[in-house]
Amino acid sequence: MADFTWPGEQLIVAAKEGDVEAAAALVSGSHPHVQRFAYSLCASPQDAEDAAQEALIILYRKIGMLRASGALASWMFRIVRNECLRRARLRLRSHGPVPDTAVPSFEDEVLQRLEADRVAAAIADLPADQRRVLIMRDIQGHSGRMVADALGLSTAAMKSRLHRARATVRRALQETPDSFQENIHD
Repeated sequence: MADFTWPGEQLIVAAKEGDVEAAAALVSGSHPHVQRFAYSLCASPQDAEDAAQEALIILYRKIGMLRASGALASWMFRIVRNECLRRARLRLRSHGPVPDTAVPSFEDEVLQRLEADRVAAAIADLPADQRRVLIMRDIQGHSGRMVADALGLSTAAMKSRLHRARATVRRALQETPDSFQENIHD
């Protein structure tokens, strides 16, 4: 079974303070997580591998810029996401003109961004206990057992919170699609 724990705070702090061995261990320990992020975000396996490598290089070079050691996962997720987006843009540019059906229109891109904002807002509106479970399980990809252990819950309690969180987000997204679309077209 895969280990889904990020490197510990002591290792992160040592790497931030310039310990080269700690930085190397941090990169090595972060690799599976960064790679999982990249494979879930990038358009192709090749882009995912390249994005993961680039993110790990950035981690090694700029670990001192990390403000809070507990923010490593979200920092790395942003780096991977940005690298995947950069690679997708380069791929579109390098292939020259593409039929209109393959490239989303500006309006489609705006709608997708607004939909992503709606999802993020729905998650942000969740009670903290449900939000933590949802993020750890569905976004960070941790196993149910690990989420339960990390939050000091029984597996049944973790599953219950996760179910309620998913249902609440689903309801929030279903409640306003008509008014959402009307506001965009006004």
